[in-house]
Amino acid sequence: MEPIDLLHQGTRVIGIYLLDTPEGPAIVDCGPTSTLENLRAGLAERGLRPDELRHLLLTHIHLDHAGAAGTLARENPDLRVHVSPIGAPHLLDPSRLERSARRLYGDSFDALWGELAPVPAGNLRQVGSSVAGLAAFPTPGHASHHVSYLDADGTVYAGDSVGVRILPARHILPVSPPPEVDLDGWHRTLNEIERRRPQRLALTHFGVVDDPGDHLARMREGLDLWAARVRKGMTEDEFVKAARQDLHADEGPDADYYERAGPLWQSYAGLRRYWDKRERAA
Repeated sequence: MEPIDLLHQGTRVIGIYLLDTPEGPAIVDCGPTSTLENLRAGLAERGLRPDELRHLLLTHIHLDHAGAAGTLARENPDLRVHVSPIGAPHLLDPSRLERSARRLYGDSFDALWGELAPVPAGNLRQVGSSVAGLAAFPTPGHASHHVSYLDADGTVYAGDSVGVRILPARHILPVSPPPEVDLDGWHRTLNEIERRRPQRLALTHFGVVDDPGDHLARMREGLDLWAARVRKGMTEDEFVKAARQDLHADEGPDADYYERAGPLWQSYAGLRRYWDKRERAA
């Protein structure tokens, strides 16, 4: 259950999970191309090469989770890349995704994420109800195309659907980047995960939660708190200051890891966009 640490901007920021499935070795998420050498090294420590992987189970297409998918598929023609039907077109042609990310990250894009290569159509699989022996189910909220995977041992590979928590710390960030935050959908997702009675939650950011009931309850509280702060008119600076105070009060010196995994200004932007869209619709 120990994640492979991709050492993105330091330790405990992005972790991916290696699974031994009935259909061969699989990983859940792959991280960005900028950390591909660290992924290779982590697999080698476990006795595998990337070309021996048979499945890549993507939770969603954000670059910290799926950026290296095309590069891995190019190197491994037998790799099946599983993704939500909504996310699939953006892996076949990532140009729009890259343009959007370059506007957001500017000159730091290449160092942070590296190459964003298309996934060949022959490698791509749209996620249904099961993948390589795991149950798959939609978990929108953080992103409309987010998917989670439930293993027979009770582990939910949750991506960002249950927030960012840098284990062994307890603080949870309900990271909410633009453009697809959906608060109603997110609460339904948390209910759906809870309904499945998981034994543990495997987080990309970062580690395995063995108190899923408590975690899900605190995730709901944190999400509602952040949403209310933005709805009531906090500016970006005020929101970031308040969220950072909460984080440092709980975690002290470990707080910096959180902001590498989930920049607070991005969550403000995502929630502000959500409420602005709701107001325009009303």
